[in-house]
Amino acid sequence: MDIPDVNGGGRKTPGGWLEALRVYGQPRVLSMLFLGFSSGLPFFLVFSTLSAWLRQAGVQRSTIGMLSWVGIVYSIKFLWAPVVDRLALPVLHRVLGRRRAWMLLAQLGLAVGLFHLSLSNPATGVRSVALAALFVAFCAATQDIALDAWRIESAPPQLQGAMVAVYQVGYRIALIVGSAGALTIADVAGWHASYATMAALVAIGVITTLIVPEPNPGVPRESAVREEHVIAWIESRAHWPPLLLRAGEWFVSAVVCPLLDFFGRYGPGLAVLLLVFIGSYRLTEFTMGSMANPLYIDLGYTLKQIAAVVKIYGLAMSLFGVFIAGVLIAKLGLLRMLVLGNVLLFLSNLGFAWLATEHTPSILALGAVNAFDNLAIAVQGTSLIAFLSGLTSPKYTATQYALFSSLYALPGKILEGTSGFVVEHIGYPAFFVYTASLSLPGLLLLYFVARGRGLPGARGAQGEPVAAR
Repeated sequence: MDIPDVNGGGRKTPGGWLEALRVYGQPRVLSMLFLGFSSGLPFFLVFSTLSAWLRQAGVQRSTIGMLSWVGIVYSIKFLWAPVVDRLALPVLHRVLGRRRAWMLLAQLGLAVGLFHLSLSNPATGVRSVALAALFVAFCAATQDIALDAWRIESAPPQLQGAMVAVYQVGYRIALIVGSAGALTIADVAGWHASYATMAALVAIGVITTLIVPEPNPGVPRESAVREEHVIAWIESRAHWPPLLLRAGEWFVSAVVCPLLDFFGRYGPGLAVLLLVFIGSYRLTEFTMGSMANPLYIDLGYTLKQIAAVVKIYGLAMSLFGVFIAGVLIAKLGLLRMLVLGNVLLFLSNLGFAWLATEHTPSILALGAVNAFDNLAIAVQGTSLIAFLSGLTSPKYTATQYALFSSLYALPGKILEGTSGFVVEHIGYPAFFVYTASLSLPGLLLLYFVARGRGLPGARGAQGEPVAAR
């Protein structure tokens, strides 16, 4: 598979705009709306929404920041992605297939974990809350491994843009439900009722998983050849004990081969550059994530005000951002959109720094900052997902995409765990200036990624080496 074209301006869709819009009516594309909702629902419930609950319960900001480290589970999911990629679950595999079986198992775990969170009480101790949040994060990450593989394997490359766009719409709606919706219910009926309601909404993903078909992806010949060569090397150790030999074959097939495939297709230099870029691109978004709601609460906004602003402005701008990103990726190319996403997020964090200096709560100021932030995150996220989807091989979809999506979150999640300490030492305004500056490494590395396509192993759209400009 070739590296996504980040240098070009995008290709026009044959048949014009009407034909391009018809793709959104296909059942597998529409299903991404509900699967995206299922993927996005737990995200804020173990991060920013949970941080609001903890702050209201009197938990210190430094503790809230450290609790965000449960999100590192999302960033190390590549460790068990090979299991999800290769292991057939008993009974469920025969009924649903590999991808849907893992999706369903993870969704059932989500429902159990969120319901357990609804029974927790942070005021009496955060240990049970942390353990429940950790379990929810693990189930959510597992669902994402299987779901991303299902998405990439269920549609050809020309449909992936539409699949990603609709997925992002569902994901953003879920983020609003998991933030504004959960906050509204908490303000009216309490946090226990709020999280119990969120647990019930997992049924949307469960029903969709039972309805959608199991994909049947093709396997590129070069990937199959690479795996055969490595397996042959393992089988040459015929003197090994049978159990050890089988374990070695599985490890090489599930773990080593996906890495060899990636480095083989792009070459060591470009592959490492791509991985470093992926790890730095979303530093700003993740580092500031747990401190947004504590900022609102410390500035004097009520849960109802936060929910109303997030629901009205956040949802509108998220959907607009996803839509405009999908259109502009096709018209302008990934390079310009990846740059735009990081620049917008840089500016949005400066907006938070300004909001933190306001001593009188203003709904207009809160709405403006929140709306712009949602627009920035939507543009940045949609652009990156489109880029990462193009890097995977159908032979190792779950493992490779899990590696990429783990890398883009891990550095930011590590920094997020220290965010409470940083705020307590330098204050909110300086903190958000600091998080804004974290967008700069990604922009710098993007420049080298765009030029680095001329490195050994980089291939153009037709498979020929592409000269650096």
